[in-house]
Amino acid sequence: MALNSEDEQAEDYLFKVVLIGDSAVGKSNLLARFARDEFYPNSKSTIGVEFQTQKLNIDGKEIKAQIWDTAGQERFRAVTSAYYRGAVGALLVYDISRRQTFDSVGRWLNELHTHSDMNVITVLVGNKSDLKDAREVSAAEGKTLAEAQGLFFMETSALDSSNVAAAFQTMVKEIYGVLKRKVVASQELNKQGPVWLGNGKTVVLDGEGKTQEEAAPRKAGCCGT
Repeated sequence: MALNSEDEQAEDYLFKVVLIGDSAVGKSNLLARFARDEFYPNSKSTIGVEFQTQKLNIDGKEIKAQIWDTAGQERFRAVTSAYYRGAVGALLVYDISRRQTFDSVGRWLNELHTHSDMNVITVLVGNKSDLKDAREVSAAEGKTLAEAQGLFFMETSALDSSNVAAAFQTMVKEIYGVLKRKVVASQELNKQGPVWLGNGKTVVLDGEGKTQEEAAPRKAGCCGT
């Protein structure tokens, strides 16, 4: 995770999240639509890893999401695996018009769990929902898989922006919820005052589910919807 710095003190939280999935499923365009409300119909495949930051307000707290866009091609997998470490959230993206990208979901989940904490909040995203005539994977199939794996599920379209913001916001809100429950539990156990409210303090949640102020065991907080 990124360390605290003076220019980060305005944020209450800093979360690292990753976009994963096969090449050309639209990960980069999802990020571009969410962060800048842009779409690139002729965008090239991501090489290695790129990241952007986006601020969200959850329950009156300002959260800085550091979103990492990972390459889907096999030849970059070894390079990008290190970037899973420290991630507390993930959007696992497939293309509803290409079944092979849906069939790869299990492999991506294995990779995510190998290189990061098992309790990473994960949203399964069926992208390109605007391609209705070319659909090869039904929404029901996506939801069933998500429920079986304990994931959240949503279909999106980076082209027309449907559900794009909702997917990112769902992930960040759930991460915040896990952290909030952990901090409250820690306060009750240690009988200490608030460790995260006020003072513009940045709280970083790492991939092991620990805050800088406490190290209570992380609890899973994810279920299919």
